[in-house]
Amino acid sequence: MASLDGLKVVDLSRVLGGPLCAQILGDHGADVVKVEGPAGDETRTWGPPFNDAGMASYFAGINRNKRTVCVDLAAPEGRDVVMRLLQDADVLIENFKVGTLERWGMGYDEVLRERFPRLIHCRVTGFGATGPLGGLPGYDAAVQALSGLMSINGDPEGVATRMGVPIVDVTTGLNAVIGILMALHERERSGRGQSVESALFDSALFSLYPHSINTLFTGRAPQRSGNGHPNIAPYDTYATATEPIYLAVGNNGQFQRLCEAVGHAHLAEDERYATNAQRAVHRFELKKDLQSAFSSFDAQTLFQKLVAVGVPCGVIQNVVEALAHPHTAHRGMVAEVEGFRSVASPIKFSRTPASYRLRPQEIGQSTLQVLGEAGLSQEQIALLLERGVIRQAPRPG
Repeated sequence: MASLDGLKVVDLSRVLGGPLCAQILGDHGADVVKVEGPAGDETRTWGPPFNDAGMASYFAGINRNKRTVCVDLAAPEGRDVVMRLLQDADVLIENFKVGTLERWGMGYDEVLRERFPRLIHCRVTGFGATGPLGGLPGYDAAVQALSGLMSINGDPEGVATRMGVPIVDVTTGLNAVIGILMALHERERSGRGQSVESALFDSALFSLYPHSINTLFTGRAPQRSGNGHPNIAPYDTYATATEPIYLAVGNNGQFQRLCEAVGHAHLAEDERYATNAQRAVHRFELKKDLQSAFSSFDAQTLFQKLVAVGVPCGVIQNVVEALAHPHTAHRGMVAEVEGFRSVASPIKFSRTPASYRLRPQEIGQSTLQVLGEAGLSQEQIALLLERGVIRQAPRPG
């Protein structure tokens, strides 16, 4: 048994935030039905790399544990099919441009709330429906730019830099999951569904910590600090005799143990470094002194020495090294289903763990199965196939 067994999710979303949200729910037991149009989710084309079947890795990484149905929502009959799927659904996830569902006669306030009073409707948007930017489409990098995230990322002497992962999309998907679970919990008391919105712009602003609160305190725009932390020192990349190491020292005790471990206990007694506030002011002098102390150590030896005394740090690894690390295996962070490997759920339960049941499917691979379960007759399904409203993909292999 998984924690969300018995929950039915209809996923109309595409790209990243919505599909990631749906995959998280699916990993923990929800029956997720992914509805795609004839062209499919555009991330199916976002490659290379592609696997042997031609599926893009970008799509595959956020669409496991879903049954896919191909329905043309531009056709009224296609929208009728989705309404049939919603009859016993608990959650609907969508990220259409604001106003699209309303134009199709499927708006939450106008239609879905009355027809399906227990339904949790989750809308992932760029900027929300109203306001100066309301209704505009949003992509991760553009929102990184608008929200200030890009301005604080990069070298102090360089230009504002996009973060190397789509952090806004990912946090928006996580916030959508949180909102859905809260709404499901509230439904246990009220018996009523509600609409949940998770916007990229809001999530980006929420992700600005601590730069956002620093700015609210001071009124000044933060400056790029490269790998350094704006509030804490030593919290940066430091050279060693081999590859660099990253220190994340958060308190005076850790700093003292760091200095003692590398044979430079006197640094902890230096008045310039006595407190975090003083270390932050003298961060550049401190970096020079620490790198001098580290110059006789190779990075791996230094890492083992420091973690042994409780100093947070890490040797900078590439993604191949990180995925192959023994601790990655120990934590079960690479999942496999039917030969397909992807990063596993980071959420660990003592009794109801995540499960990996379905590899990412081709467009419409489960159309006939899902529509049959929804109560459509063989004659109705055949007519929809004939009219091109739905499509069943060939079974793989």
